[in-house]
Amino acid sequence: MKQIFSVVLLLFAAWVGFSQPKHEFRGVWVATVNNIDWPSKPGLTTEQQQQEAVNIISTSRKLGMNAVIFQVRPASDAFYASAFEPWSKYLTGTPGKAPDPFYDPLQFWVDECHRQGMELHAWLNPFRVSQNIKEPLAGNHIAFEHPEWILKYGNLLYFDPGLPQTREFVAKVVKDIVSRYDVDAIHFDDYFYPYPLAEAYPDTASFALYNRGFSKADKADWRRENVDIIIKMLNDTIKNTKPWVKFGISPFGVWRNKSEDPRGSETKAAATNYDHLYADVIKWQKYGWIDYLLPQIYWQIGHPQADFKMLANWWKEHTYGRSMYIGLATYKVDAKSETAAWTKPGEMSAQVRMVRNTPGLQGVAYYSAKHFNRDLMGLQDSLSGSLYRKPAIVPAMTWIDNTAPQPVKRISKLGKKVKWKTEKAEHEMDKPNLFVIYGNEAGTDFEMNDPRCFWGIVKSTDLKFAPFNDKKKKYEVRISVLDRLNNESLPSKPVKLKL
Repeated sequence: MKQIFSVVLLLFAAWVGFSQPKHEFRGVWVATVNNIDWPSKPGLTTEQQQQEAVNIISTSRKLGMNAVIFQVRPASDAFYASAFEPWSKYLTGTPGKAPDPFYDPLQFWVDECHRQGMELHAWLNPFRVSQNIKEPLAGNHIAFEHPEWILKYGNLLYFDPGLPQTREFVAKVVKDIVSRYDVDAIHFDDYFYPYPLAEAYPDTASFALYNRGFSKADKADWRRENVDIIIKMLNDTIKNTKPWVKFGISPFGVWRNKSEDPRGSETKAAATNYDHLYADVIKWQKYGWIDYLLPQIYWQIGHPQADFKMLANWWKEHTYGRSMYIGLATYKVDAKSETAAWTKPGEMSAQVRMVRNTPGLQGVAYYSAKHFNRDLMGLQDSLSGSLYRKPAIVPAMTWIDNTAPQPVKRISKLGKKVKWKTEKAEHEMDKPNLFVIYGNEAGTDFEMNDPRCFWGIVKSTDLKFAPFNDKKKKYEVRISVLDRLNNESLPSKPVKLKL
């Protein structure tokens, strides 16, 4: 039986002053490494883990989010049933040990996000193997089978990005996830080559074996090409497996400083994507190897070395026809912060508005989920009561697919309940995924792009409306269909309700 949602309609006047974009990315990161966000500690029961997951997803949805970026592979381990890598120690406390009673966390997160009408972006770290060399790896870890793949750098272990075998292994892991789980996107963060330490990165052997003609003087370019190769390989793998699954990167907030490259930003960052992480992220965006960039601009407006406003405007110039979102540092908002800007209640709201008012930028994501459970000086109220008072559709990616789904086949009403049926789709990308509810007072003009007519987004194919005041009026209600990539159909014929 379809779940019946009760929707309380608001007077049109209530929307005055709350003009919001109909299409906007609103994501939240859920970090599992070191139990940052979930589970709150290793060894919780299956029921406790699942309840924490439901709470995070429900809180995010109530705040107005439409996507969860869930870390499924923090360090060559798995938050899902994998034939290639061991269960993460952050689940049970023991590397390689499955949840008991058994369940598949990634499947649970996918199902719950989709049930609540949100996207699930599976977040992986490509090359990190261990956070601490003193901590044991699971006995079935690939590092024991192929110790030649592993490099020690500082107190951590990494796959060597210079080896074709490690790149192929990561691609195999990604293909496995995309093949078996209904994820909406694969997501990588800023860790490719590690942030530099005082010691040299120990890739002399792989450079000697696989330098592809690069000289020692050009080793930095070789490293960048190693990362280019895996990004292109992963995009091809994803799209060849499920064409509708998106591929996104969340890089460090500075590509290059202008002092190093005239194309760079007016920043003074000690580390940059290009020069230190060997990640030429704007090249990937320009060449169409990824579908979105989500740079982590974790500084305040007016920061002397990395001003948020300046960086947001720099990144907007490098969309190259793809999606560009901005990562926000929710974790820094604190009344006791030593940085004055983060003690001000309006700093993050101002950043959201700045992104929203910058053409070329299509939304934000917040790092990270747990911080919405503490005092953020009114940010939660600003989101749910103002900035995100209305839901938003994740922006469509027309370079993947721009075919609108079939409209609603039939719409009917019984009292204050509206039901509709959809056409069968030939292709997975065109299948009905979500439904947009439109409404206008009878006798007034209807326009799909009029924010007053945009009432909400639902997962079910029926709705029960609740009256919002005693003075009942007639309204026209229409339904449109969103497919897997948020292409929208034409609206249905209207049904009239007295509400």
